[in-house]
Amino acid sequence: MLGFGPNLRALLLILGLAVSGASASHAKCSRVIQVPVAPIGQSVLIDGESISGIYPELLRSLTDKEGCSFTFNEVPRARLEVLFETGRADLLIPASKTPKRDAFGTFVALVQNRPTLLSLSSNRATIKTLRELQDDSTLKVALVRGFDYGPAYQDLVTSLAKQGRLIMDVDAISVARLLKAGSAHATIMASTILAGAMQDDERVRDLLDRLRIEPLDELPWGTSGVYISNSSLTPQDRAALLEALERAARSGDVWKAFLRYYSPAILKGSIRPL
Repeated sequence: MLGFGPNLRALLLILGLAVSGASASHAKCSRVIQVPVAPIGQSVLIDGESISGIYPELLRSLTDKEGCSFTFNEVPRARLEVLFETGRADLLIPASKTPKRDAFGTFVALVQNRPTLLSLSSNRATIKTLRELQDDSTLKVALVRGFDYGPAYQDLVTSLAKQGRLIMDVDAISVARLLKAGSAHATIMASTILAGAMQDDERVRDLLDRLRIEPLDELPWGTSGVYISNSSLTPQDRAALLEALERAARSGDVWKAFLRYYSPAILKGSIRPL
């Protein structure tokens, strides 16, 4: 049997500690992470059984880097919220940070985002506030069921519904069709969501060059990213995901992905790095 001198034993001990330390700093998930998703611009693309886009690609990249695997299944956007709130979804992605969601999960910011008023080019006066939009009775507004940009946005939803000026639809592409048909005159979401849906659908692709983007005072820059469930995961898995996603946020990979998928004109005023 080979013997080891004291110096070699010390070296092996140091190497062992270094390896165990590296393993601890890249904690692995104990099970496959459940991620229900819905189509949303280029952030989540669904074509039959194929699910791709900015955020599925980000999560898949963590499999090798972080030892966490993810499975995706398509559900309606509004149902994502229900699944997350009831502990039947491990992640909610992408999602803007809101007080309501904070009660059910831990948020990791990946980019800064800003919802804006989106419409097709016209000669109407510029709208700068939600109050101006609320007071313009000539405009019908189409919104995506399940989107949430905070209390001011939810107050607008309530007001427009009472006025009979609100159309709620299932996704951004449905809203784009309403705009093209003239059934709705405006919507509110990040411009990347609507533009991303338009560029993938030839029926509304011609609207891209006519897109009018208007910031609203009550909807300032915020953060968009991912919520990690407080109830569906073990503390160890929650900590592993938090560490992995915070590392991804610091890397800048999400912003680089947006630059690959969108033109600078669409990103301006809607998405920017942390």
